[in-house]
This record gives sequence, C-alpha cells and structure tokens, in this order.
Amino acid sequence: AGAVKIWAISPAFKGVGYGQMIATWAVVTYYVSLMALTVFYFFSSFSTVLPWAQCGNWSTEFCVDTMSNVSLANGSDYKTSSDEFFNREVLKIVPYGLDHGIDIPEWRLTLCLLFSWMVLFIVLVKGVASSGKVAYFTALFPYVVLIILLIRGLTLPGAYDGVMFFIRPDWPKLLQLDVWYAAVSQSFFSLSVGFGSITMFASYNDFRHNVYRDATIISFTDTFTSLLAGVTIFAILGHLAHQFDMDVKDVIKEGGTSLAFISYPDVLARFTFAPQFFAVMFFLMLFTLGVGSASALTGCIITIVCDQFPSWNKKLVTFVVCVAGFMLGLFYVTPQGQYILTLIDYYGGGFIIFILAVLEVIAVQWVYGIKNFCRDIEFMLGRKTGWYWKMCWAFIIPVGLMVILIYIISESKPLTHGSYVFGPGANAFGIVLTIFAIGMVPAFFFVGLYKNKKLPFLDSVCLLFRASEDWAPMDPDLKKEYAAFKAGDLTPLEGIDNPTNITDDERH
Repeated sequence: AGAVKIWAISPAFKGVGYGQMIATWAVVTYYVSLMALTVFYFFSSFSTVLPWAQCGNWSTEFCVDTMSNVSLANGSDYKTSSDEFFNREVLKIVPYGLDHGIDIPEWRLTLCLLFSWMVLFIVLVKGVASSGKVAYFTALFPYVVLIILLIRGLTLPGAYDGVMFFIRPDWPKLLQLDVWYAAVSQSFFSLSVGFGSITMFASYNDFRHNVYRDATIISFTDTFTSLLAGVTIFAILGHLAHQFDMDVKDVIKEGGTSLAFISYPDVLARFTFAPQFFAVMFFLMLFTLGVGSASALTGCIITIVCDQFPSWNKKLVTFVVCVAGFMLGLFYVTPQGQYILTLIDYYGGGFIIFILAVLEVIAVQWVYGIKNFCRDIEFMLGRKTGWYWKMCWAFIIPVGLMVILIYIISESKPLTHGSYVFGPGANAFGIVLTIFAIGMVPAFFFVGLYKNKKLPFLDSVCLLFRASEDWAPMDPDLKKEYAAFKAGDLTPLEGIDNPTNITDDERH
C-alpha cells in the first residue's frame, strides 16, 4: 500500500498520508522546473564557446568575462558573466519579485519543462519495474561525473582552502537549533524521509525482505555521497574564492540554484581542456539525479491515487498527473519563478514535511506502540530490536524533532529571496498551504468519527487509535501466522523459511 492505506496502523492519523501527498506534490512541481534548467544548460553546453563564459547582449556594464581577473570582493559592483547569464538571460528574473503579479512563462524554459515531464512520464508509465531499471543508470552515472569533477577540482588553485573550509568544524554552530533544522530538513530531502516515496517503493518488496540491511546500506551510502559531493563542491568554491580574491564563505550568496547554475558553470568555463565536454557531463548528471528523485516523488502520488481508486487505469492516472505537473510547473519558468520556488519550498516542502514527520513518529511509536512495532519487525525479519533503536524511535527522534520545530516557529524571520522580502500576501498563501496540508490530519480524524457514528463516541475514538484489521500481511497464510504470533502461539522463527540473520547451520 501507499502512504495513505498504510495508516491502517492507526486510522486516526490517516490524514498524515494525504498531507504528505500535498507536500510531495508541491515539491515535485518545482523540482521538475529545476530539471528544466539543467536541460537548458545541457543544450547550451554544445556551443562552440560556452554562452555564460563571456558577456553578451543580455549583460550589464558591470559584467566581467569568466576569465577576467577582476576582483569581486565585498563592495564590488561587478558580476561574473555566468551570474548575469543565469539571472538575466535564462531566468529573466525581475527585481520587484511578486509585487506586480506574474508574467508569462519563458518559452525556451517551457519547452525544457515539457521535455522533462515527457521523460518522467516514459519512466513512470510502466510502473516501478521500469523506474527500477532506470535507477541503475541514474544512481551510478552521477558517481562517475562526481569523481571526474573531484579529480579536476582538486588540481585547481585554491582548492585546498575550499576543502579545509568544508571539513574544519565550527563548534559553536552546533549549539544553534536552526543549524539542526537545516540539517534534519536536508536529511529528509536527501533520503526522501516523510514524503511517502519510501513507503511506496517498500510496498513492492517481499514480506520478509531484509529492510534492515537496505536501510543501513542506503544511510551509509547517502552520507558517503554527501561527503564526496561536499569535497567536490568546496574544492571548486575554493578555486572561485582564489580567482575572485574572496573568502570561501562569500562565494555563494543565493543558495542551491546559485551553486548549480552560477558557481559550477563559472568553473566549467575556466577549464582549459574541453570545457563543453565537462559541462555536458555535469548537467547530464544533474538531470539524471532529477529523474531519479522526481520519479520516486511522482510515483508516490500516483500510488496513492490508484490505491484509493483501484478501478482507474494507472497509465491514464500517470498521464493526468504529469500533465497537471507540467501546467503547475509553468509558474516556475516565469520571471517570478524563483520567488515562487522559494515560497513553495519553505512552506510546502520543508515545513509541512517536518511537522508531518513528527506526527508520523508519534503515531507509530507512541500510539501504535514501540513494543508492537518491534514485535512486527521480529515477525518479519526474525530478529530482536536492540535498545539503541528503541531509545531513538521512542524518545530521541520525536522529542528532538519537536524541540527543533518549536524553536524554528518561535524564531521565524521574514522569508526572503536575495534582497527581496516576501509581502504579507505571499506569506499568507504559504501559511494557507501549510494549514491545508496539516489540516488533513484532523479532517480525516473527523471523517473516521463520522463513519463510526453508530458507535458511542469514546468507543469510536478508541477504535481510530487502534490498528485496524487491515494491519496485517496481505498473504492469507502469513496473516494466520501473524495472528498466532501475536497470541504467543508461534515463535518468530517458525514462520520464516530463511531468517535474515541466521545461517542454516545455526538454525539446525
């Protein structure tokens, strides 16, 4: 089952699944627009001279070519050609933000957006089987490009300073809760925790599939990849700081899109050997990463819809979802697109997912119960759950997330994009989006009460906070074994042909 039906574990929290669907949909709409930017840069990279390497008819008098040695230290009005190319030629961004409405979409980015959604549709139309095969390429190819860029980056002047800036700890920062909020939000996004896509993929596993092993591999691999990417990124940032006569911390001013579409292209244009080749490889890597993530997030939405309406044709649902995603994505390829992206990312992505993740952990570990949860794991995998995991799931994670969330809400500052401060109207829209997604939880709780209206009120409430009869293995034989296991009539190993943590000799 997908992220909604899974709440047979505690029907009172069924709205968490719908809230995750809204947040996931919000993220997908802008995520594919970023893929569209990589498509634009990918095709631009085939030019004889990289278009962002030199100032063009789109530049201002303060534009300097990439290979110029003009200092860009604080106080300087000069900007690199890659900076002005991204903002003035690609985005055509306006300085007044959302204050004067939204202009029409940029036609080249619109075509790139259409291409991105067409690729996603092709990947998704055959379901998880096809996207799983695509994942072999989307997961492995970026490592090849990252290693090439790492080797090249480490040979550039100033790379050492950048890498040292990355690995040298700033211990006082660990006492700031907003740093922990940023870290947890990034981990959620990197691992797709709280979005529902992991639940969707897991629903295709065999019942006794070793998810413990998978979770361990994925967590360590994700951490390793982050470190690899971090060293690569900061080697290049160190080189930019050396070129511009700036501190490393001052090179990046506008966050993630600035890094991918200004800083990296700037360095790629400085490569003396085949800069077009490296640019093509880099943006192809970004696009393949985008396909992997976007297909997982979009697949989560498709699964939820098909779970609720099993008679609907899945290919048609996939087509409608992709068309709707493209139509909403047009907002992000307007001159105001980056402001809209910042707004949706803050309220629709990070904030909603963070709150729903707190509710999810509380529902599973406190309402369903840590003992019941560990019992289910024992039945599935034939292994006991250690005290470390119990302590994390039952206390450290829910309490830690709640402390960080309360702090962030109490210390919230006006939302900004660069020098632009979002007005009350934009913030009101973001707050309404958050309330709508979080409001799914109480809304479906009351729906559950209404469905049980023939029961006494307290009995109805208690029923919603207990696992339903659907919370059991779908296979009839496994369902009988599970019932016997809960009743104490079956040991955890009796129902398992090959326990994941026990050899044949040990079993005998």
